[in-house]
Amino acid sequence: MALGFVIALYTVARDRSRIMTAAGALALLAAFPAVSLIREGPAGVRVDEIAGVGAILLAAVAAGEVARTRRVRVRLAEERAAEAEAGRVAEGARRAAEERLRIARELHDVLAHQISLISVQAGAALHRRDAEQAFSALTAIRAASKDALREMREVLGVLRGADASLARLPELVAQTRSAGLAVELTGEPPALPPAADAAAYRIVQEALTNAMRHSGARRVRIDVRENGDDVVITIVDDGSGRPRGPASVDDGSGRRRRPASADDGSGRPAGPETVDDGNGLRGMAERAAAVGGSVTTGSGPDGGFRVEARLPRTAPA
Repeated sequence: MALGFVIALYTVARDRSRIMTAAGALALLAAFPAVSLIREGPAGVRVDEIAGVGAILLAAVAAGEVARTRRVRVRLAEERAAEAEAGRVAEGARRAAEERLRIARELHDVLAHQISLISVQAGAALHRRDAEQAFSALTAIRAASKDALREMREVLGVLRGADASLARLPELVAQTRSAGLAVELTGEPPALPPAADAAAYRIVQEALTNAMRHSGARRVRIDVRENGDDVVITIVDDGSGRPRGPASVDDGSGRRRRPASADDGSGRPAGPETVDDGNGLRGMAERAAAVGGSVTTGSGPDGGFRVEARLPRTAPA
């Protein structure tokens, strides 16, 4: 019977609160001399026996406390492991979502600019009667197509960021000029962290694409300057003030007209959409935010549309 009480006290110490354990131990410690007193009278109550019983009860309580502490530690370790696993799963999902968004932005930026060049040059070729001018437009179309394929391979080959740099701005400007849009570039591209450098190039590329496709601009001015710890890139066109329709092109006679779109047989033009879906502007803002910068858009001081990107010259901590 005494062993059963000891085991019961151990179980209480392991599974219940310390208050309940203390109450149980005191009750058992008081019960032993009480039973001896009832059975044998005052002579049956011996201090050494009470001390021995107390030591046994204390050992049972200590063993139960050790078991309880071990159980709590195991439970906490399991909870931490579960939280860590949930965190890894959430982080993996977040990284996958960011990668999908990055790929979508790259596909948009890489293809939109080159396809816009192709569309503008094709429209111009349709209105040029001179064979040499038409041949020049077709040559530009072929070059833009090759560039689009090359950049697409870079995207699919996970080489997206390596080739996007402000150092390529003169090449980008030359491509845009070949499509009939006058572009003025001022300022020297400064050194930027790779991610910010790629973001800056893509923002300029998207702004030029919008100017060609949507705003009806004739001229674009790009200004690159340092401002404290930031690099500020301003792109201003003289278009309608909001990206809307496709750009006008030179038809070879000195007059500007919008490029005609080829008919796909359904009676609808197969050229670019005439209303911007906002993906380009949103992509600019997302790219800048990803490197600690910002993009503001709106009407230019003399009309047209203005894009200003402010990017940090050092990588965010």
